[in-house]
Amino acid sequence: MSSPSPGQDQAAPILPGSAVTVQDPRSIYRGYTGIVQRISDHRAAVLFEGGNWDKLVTLELGQLWLQ
Repeated sequence: MSSPSPGQDQAAPILPGSAVTVQDPRSIYRGYTGIVQRISDHRAAVLFEGGNWDKLVTLELGQLWLQ
């Protein structure tokens, strides 16, 4: 029986530079993938880029999935 590796059961932390996807079903950004710019007070500023537009949105960390 092998023992689990350290951190196997823990989720990887969301850090600036991480690619994340919005998972909140109530958000108009659900399903969008962006890059975390900064983190403060359990919220992340996420930069979404799409063609000719860029949008910086602040979201709760619980609304995000790490890619």
